[in-house]
Amino acid sequence: MTRVRSTIAAAAAFTAFIAFGAQAQTADRPGHAAIASAHTLATQAGFEVLGQGGNAFDAAVAVASTLSVVEPQSSGIGGGALFLLRRASDGKEVMIDARETAPAAVDLKDYLDANGEPDRDHALNGPLSAAIPGEPAGLVWIAKHYGRLPLSKSLAPAIRIAREGFQPDSRFLKELAERKDIVARYPASAALYLVNGEAPKQGWTFRTPDLARVLERIASQGNDGFYRGDLAKRLVDGVRAAGGNWSLDDLAKYEAKERPPLAFDYRGWHIVTAPPPSSGGIALAEMLNILSGYELGKLDRVHRVHLTVEAMRRAYRDRAEYLGDPDFVKMPVAELTSPLYAAGLRASIHPDKATPSDMLPGYMAPPVGTHTSHFSIIDKDGNLVSETQTVNYIFGSGFVAPGTGFVLNDEMDDFALVAGKPNVYGLVGNDNNAPKPGSRPLSSMTPSFVIGADKIGVIGTPGGSRIITMVLEGILAFVDGELPERFVANPRYHHQYLPDVISAEKGAFTPDEVKALEAMGHKVSESERRWGFMNAVTWDRKTGAMHAGSDPRGTSGSGVVK
Repeated sequence: MTRVRSTIAAAAAFTAFIAFGAQAQTADRPGHAAIASAHTLATQAGFEVLGQGGNAFDAAVAVASTLSVVEPQSSGIGGGALFLLRRASDGKEVMIDARETAPAAVDLKDYLDANGEPDRDHALNGPLSAAIPGEPAGLVWIAKHYGRLPLSKSLAPAIRIAREGFQPDSRFLKELAERKDIVARYPASAALYLVNGEAPKQGWTFRTPDLARVLERIASQGNDGFYRGDLAKRLVDGVRAAGGNWSLDDLAKYEAKERPPLAFDYRGWHIVTAPPPSSGGIALAEMLNILSGYELGKLDRVHRVHLTVEAMRRAYRDRAEYLGDPDFVKMPVAELTSPLYAAGLRASIHPDKATPSDMLPGYMAPPVGTHTSHFSIIDKDGNLVSETQTVNYIFGSGFVAPGTGFVLNDEMDDFALVAGKPNVYGLVGNDNNAPKPGSRPLSSMTPSFVIGADKIGVIGTPGGSRIITMVLEGILAFVDGELPERFVANPRYHHQYLPDVISAEKGAFTPDEVKALEAMGHKVSESERRWGFMNAVTWDRKTGAMHAGSDPRGTSGSGVVK
């Protein structure tokens, strides 16, 4: 899960569009490739591997591993990922679940203070906050089962950049400064990320030779290079010496899992998205099923927002009530994603009045009271990848095990450590999402495909609890005919059931729209804060045109077609 970005990044992301000749076009084969990711070096790595004969899945390994090197504040091999794949040759669609898992020794008491309240420090910082990483197993699985190239080639760009170094952008440096005090607690973290105990300045070259060696081990040994042997022992020794509870058995038992995606239709479009342990796909289906009963294009902006917010409110309520790890919890997925269920929810929506969240039945209210990366790929043969990966909060747990070169996640905070109490993103949950040995925390990651009669979109974003609503807004814009260069930059709004407020980026609403929404009973909170880093690619199968858009909220994002 990602943290909400708290800065207004300069619009330094670039988007390239290259038209290509009719001789390269067919209805089923683009003839060119498109990649949009959070960093120029990651996008370049993807094209480098495509140029060596790789497919979209090899490129996904290259992009994901390079983001591990150049964007450690958001994701990395110390975290987890959800890979949504579509293979052009046979139409196979699958999600590779590389979500992190709770260690066997997990004990809820470790995450509570003396009053039985969540201990935010233990849940977010240091080795106790770290779940068993899943991304390395995901990369190995994809290369073995879907790629064309050996890991030695698809991991080569990341290994090279880790060894030779690069100059981090302003976002990396600013967010490192935000977490400096936590990073400084742990000697290996401080040695890797700080300069004389301080956050580095622009122009600093960041090298991670230990990470290069870890990636080389994965390239030559596969899963055994990470989850067994010397590296596994180094990880466990480092975690336990600093107060964590991992074991060698936790690492040895980890496995990536193939899960059937969630698929449904919305007004003639086929949506393919992430199933549990992501909450995103179910919530997305519920929201779009509700909205399918309205002619949104015929409504004024205020009523369109009102109905969309009411759909968001109900989907997030059900997220809190029902969802968890599918290997541990039985969930009413068919009911939640049913058009009949959506019709019942739609009937409870007043066309001109907000529904207070505390009037929705069945869930305990909490007391009053993001960090991820996404990339999208279409290759020349029409293979699709939508991948979201994360270490959860900024620089994850802040903890680096000595000799490894990468930060560990703090995904234990994505569990419901206390039922009804919000996590760092304000999300609530119940015992369905409580940590159990080997269980995977609920996620908001929502990698998605949008498939129409003539157009295909690959979309996703970081953004913590706001991921799902951002993907919803992106899909609605794409369906309305917007290109990714535009819809990735649109101002955003969000409602997540609790707290009962519409969060909005500056410029999302006019003053008159805010007044009209408030007259309906909505609470609107606008701020300078911007969130998300959406990366999307599209293919018009009728004209052959491809587009790639990288969110200008980032500083190094890159969307390229070539």
